[in-house]
Amino acid sequence: MSKVKICGLRTLNDIEAVNQYQPDYAGMILSEPFWRCVDIDTACLLKKHLNPKIQMTGVFVNEDLEYITPFIEKGCIDVIQLHGQEDNAYILEVKKRYPEIPVIKAFKIKEEADIQKAKESKADYVLLDSGTGTGKTFDWKLIKDIGREYFLAGGLTPENVETAIRQFQPYAVDTSSGVETEKKKDADKIREFIRKAREL
Repeated sequence: MSKVKICGLRTLNDIEAVNQYQPDYAGMILSEPFWRCVDIDTACLLKKHLNPKIQMTGVFVNEDLEYITPFIEKGCIDVIQLHGQEDNAYILEVKKRYPEIPVIKAFKIKEEADIQKAKESKADYVLLDSGTGTGKTFDWKLIKDIGREYFLAGGLTPENVETAIRQFQPYAVDTSSGVETEKKKDADKIREFIRKAREL
């Protein structure tokens, strides 16, 4: 069964919704200038109220390691997600510095060469996406046999998550805008997304 990640959490209402419906991962955007970005105080507050069974993922985009450190030292995140142009040297340095923290590396999938880059990543997991919060799917035919566990993201909604899982059996499915209404997390959509993902 594919795991579920609900990303882009910003408020205690968002936390209440995920606590109720229990995805495997929750995510916060921790880099500017993205509109879902939260600061470190908010991040720690959200983590404090999150059910400890749910792993909190911090999403960073092209940040210095020194920027990431306080989020880990304060216990705000359980998983690091890198969503920029971070290379394998950077990933290995992250893993060396924070060996207890799993690392997810996101890749924007436009062509088969991008899948090859994902295959070669030194991250614990890779995330296949269409962009940075575009809310659009990429050409799933490019996935084929990636040969490693991956998070499938980009344009997933309660309406198409079942199809995605049936076709590809990804390690996890990841959504943000797909469970929002007017740029706010929608508890009903979160419930439906998780229900459909786990019914299979």
